[in-house]
Amino acid sequence: MRLRTLTALSGALALSLLTGCAQSSGTGSSRNTVTYWLWDANQLPAYQACAKGFEQENPGLRVKITQLGWDDYWTKLTAGFIAGTQPDVFTDHIQKFGQFADLQVLEPLDDLGIKDSDYQPGLAASWVGQDGHRYGAPKDWDTVALFYNKKMTDEAGLNADQLNNLAWNPEDGGTFEKAIAHLTVDKNGKRGDEPGFDKNNVKVYGLATNGGGEGVGQTQWSPFTGSAGWSYTEKQRWGTKYQYDSETFKSVIKWYFGLAKKGYLAPMSDYNIQSNQANTQVAAGKAATAFDGAWMISSYKGFKGRDMKTALTPVGPTGKRATMMNGLADSVTKGARNKEAAKKWVAYLASDACQTVVGKYGIVFPATPAGTEAAAAAYEKQGIDVTAFTRPVNDKKAFRTFSFPITGYAADVSALMKPQMEDIYGGGAPISSLDKTNDQINFILNQ
Repeated sequence: MRLRTLTALSGALALSLLTGCAQSSGTGSSRNTVTYWLWDANQLPAYQACAKGFEQENPGLRVKITQLGWDDYWTKLTAGFIAGTQPDVFTDHIQKFGQFADLQVLEPLDDLGIKDSDYQPGLAASWVGQDGHRYGAPKDWDTVALFYNKKMTDEAGLNADQLNNLAWNPEDGGTFEKAIAHLTVDKNGKRGDEPGFDKNNVKVYGLATNGGGEGVGQTQWSPFTGSAGWSYTEKQRWGTKYQYDSETFKSVIKWYFGLAKKGYLAPMSDYNIQSNQANTQVAAGKAATAFDGAWMISSYKGFKGRDMKTALTPVGPTGKRATMMNGLADSVTKGARNKEAAKKWVAYLASDACQTVVGKYGIVFPATPAGTEAAAAAYEKQGIDVTAFTRPVNDKKAFRTFSFPITGYAADVSALMKPQMEDIYGGGAPISSLDKTNDQINFILNQ
C-alpha cells in the first residue's frame, strides 16, 4: 500500500516537470541563505517583517521567502522532495504531516526545546511523530464560526443573541435548523418555514456550502459531528481505525446534507473550489450565513455592501459547542543545505519576537498566547469582533475543540472520502455506503 503514496508522489513530480514547476531550485544559492515557503499571500508582509528581525539578530544570515498558491504549493513541494529542489523551511499542514514523516523527508526539531506550555493548548503536541520526535514548531491556529449577513438576519428578525444561542440535534435540527430555514428565501419571497416555499427555486439559501468536506468537514459538518461527541479515529493522534461507519457520524451527515434536500443549504452543484466557495456565495447575496475559519475574517470583513458578523457554533446533543482547532507549523526539510541556520529561523518563527509581529498585522492568530493577544488587539482596532473564534480556546467547559485527524495515509483517506461525501451530498448515495468506504480506509491504515 505504501507504493500507492509513492506513486502519487511520482505523479506529482511528472506533472511539475511538465509545467516547469521543478525547474528552479528552492534551496538558494548560498549556504548563508535560508529558503522559506508559505502559501498565504496575506501573511507574506508579516513574515517579511519577521525575516528582517531575524537577519538583524543573526548577521550574515539571510531569509528568502517564496509564496505560492495552495495547489501549486503542494505540487511543487512534493516534486521538490523527489528532485532535491525543496526549500530549507516550509509552512506545514497537519494533514500532510503524517505522509511527510512517513517518507522521512523532515528534520527532527527536538533540540529546539519546544514546550507545550509555551503555546495554545494542543498545538505543540500535534507535531510529534509516531517515533517520538518533533517535526514542526507551532506557527498559528484557527477555529470555525458562523459568519452572517446582518442585514439579512435583521430582516428575518434574528438578533445576535439568538444567533449565539442556537442549538441543534440530528432529529429535527433544533433552533439552528429553524433559523436557517427562516433565512432561506425562494424566488417568490417565501421563507423556508412558510407555507408555499419552493425548495427548487431558491433565491437566498440560509446556509452557504463549502462542498462535501472530504473526510474532514472542517467548515462543513465538523462543528456538528464534534458537538455530537464523534471523533475521526479511536484515539486523538496516530489512530489506526477511522470511525466513518459510526451510527453517530452517519446520523449527523444524513441530517446535515438533508438540509440541502429541504432547500436550506446550497446544493452541491453550487459549489466550486476555485470560484464559488461559501464566502463567494455570501458576498454575492446568495446565502445568508456560512461556516468558515478564522483565516477568512479579513475576507468577510472586506465584502462591499455587506455588514458581516460572526456567531458561535451551535450547541449539540452533548451540551457543548464544537469547532476544529487547526494549527499550522514550520518544518525543516531533510535536504536543507544549512540545517543549523534553518533551525534558527524556525526557532525565531516560533518565538514571541516573531509571533507578536505577525499578530499585529491582524490576519491570523499566532500560536503563542502573546501572539494571540497581539492579533486580538489588531482585529479590535479594525472594528472586528473575534470572540466567536477566541472563546472556544478559552472556554473548555462550553466548547470542545479537536484537531484534524492525524494518521498515516492521509492522501489515501482523502482520495476515498472526497467522492464518497460528494455522492451522499449531491448524488443520492445512501448513508450506509459509508460502511464500505470506512472498511477500505481501515484496510489501508493497517497494512
